[in-house]
Amino acid sequence: MQKISKIALIPNLTKKGAYHSSLKTMGILNNLGIEIYMNDDLRERYKNSSAAFLPTNEDIISASDMVLTIGGDGTIMHAARQAAPLKKPLLGINMGRLGFVAGVEPDELYLLKKLRTGDYSVENRMMLKLEHSGSGEMFAINDCVFSRGPLSRLIDIDVSLDKDLMCRYRADGLIISTPTGSSAYSLAAGGPIVEPSMKCIVMTPICPHSLSARSVVLDPDSVLTVHASCDDDTEVYLTTDGAKTVVVEKNDIVTVTSSDLTVDFISLKDKSFYRVLNEKFKEKGGN
Repeated sequence: MQKISKIALIPNLTKKGAYHSSLKTMGILNNLGIEIYMNDDLRERYKNSSAAFLPTNEDIISASDMVLTIGGDGTIMHAARQAAPLKKPLLGINMGRLGFVAGVEPDELYLLKKLRTGDYSVENRMMLKLEHSGSGEMFAINDCVFSRGPLSRLIDIDVSLDKDLMCRYRADGLIISTPTGSSAYSLAAGGPIVEPSMKCIVMTPICPHSLSARSVVLDPDSVLTVHASCDDDTEVYLTTDGAKTVVVEKNDIVTVTSSDLTVDFISLKDKSFYRVLNEKFKEKGGN
């Protein structure tokens, strides 16, 4: 693989221990002769470092060979949505809990030397594209979730596949995920585990009021049309990757497809997906 010489470093300093880990990481990268680019917002906090500061994340990602985040999965997801259009691979140092997408733990920073030698692999992951009649275009790496408002009301959800009505749910919500997101909220809701390198769309209802509703795995070329509403004035929310949330009005239509954009994640370890999955749940207290 390409030998990395320039890195866009994006730390989430709200995470406990992230600042200390970022300083340690920068020391290792400096010793490896790797140039570091950071957002200008961090200039004062890292004024004694050797990093070069540029105005925006887009600027530092464009100037670099890859993106290195320090934080949880949310941090790397946010950076991935910025890196995907620029076709730059990512690696996350996990400062969160499970950290399924992050590839390195804080005690494994010695592995960063592989970036300089090119001794790493790259995993290409699909993304979802959402077109919401009320909010325009959005993208997701993990999932998009239709959920109820603060009141305990069931949502009526109609899903059409390629314009033909596929199913109707009366449920707390609906998760539409990528293979990457199959080990996140979808798994907790009873969905299947799908290898992240696969290309498919997973649809999982949340607490459906039905004896027969199950997760469905769909072809990546599927075009899903979702209409979600409540009987009363309770709001329905659409959330992408647990970050961006918009309100779905009663007559709104949301179309979900595979995106032309994909994201590349760097792997420094010679471990299978299932081994990593088992280790994450065991070490971080998952079930």
